[in-house]
Amino acid sequence: MGNSALKAHLETAQKTGVFQLTGKGLTEFPEDLQKLTSNLRTIDLSNNKMEILPPLIGKFSFLKSLALNNNKLTALPEELCKLKKLETLHLNGNHLRQLPAAFGQLSALKTLSLSGNQLRTVPTQLCGLRHLDVISQISVQISHCPRLKVLRLEENCLELSMLPQSILSDSQISLLAVEGNLFEIKKLRELEGYDKYMERFTATKKKFA
Repeated sequence: MGNSALKAHLETAQKTGVFQLTGKGLTEFPEDLQKLTSNLRTIDLSNNKMEILPPLIGKFSFLKSLALNNNKLTALPEELCKLKKLETLHLNGNHLRQLPAAFGQLSALKTLSLSGNQLRTVPTQLCGLRHLDVISQISVQISHCPRLKVLRLEENCLELSMLPQSILSDSQISLLAVEGNLFEIKKLRELEGYDKYMERFTATKKKFA
């Protein structure tokens, strides 16, 4: 990937507010993007080989969407949590073991994808996120998130015992996706509260039908 190609991408991004550079074998975050901290609304660097997301990500204060699927990230910088306008964060297929301590400060976050990582516990930080619609891990407080309707937990290392029953019985969640974990889906159907979840699921489906 030559400098001229990167320069062309940067020029386009300056006009569109979108920087997309996927599947180019990038090993590090393009530092030149710093020139566009006030322009960029969307960054997509999926399908690369980045191991580190640098602290400078915190400077992109207008960023609404960040996609870093299928890289080699093992951790995220605390600075990521400064992105007050970030609504969508895709981190599927990395090597993340945990989320930054201040993750709950991402107050605009609506969609979070963490499928296919190495998370073994549910980050409690997610509980502070008021607008979150989609997640990939669990804690009891999630059932208290007033706007959370879709919870995606596919392909993680979850035991059935890690799913709080309140997600089924007391939450607003009407779509719970948990395929590819360490339990059979039919066991989920035996849990107390599953019938209440199905009532919400069916009602939502009717709404969209």
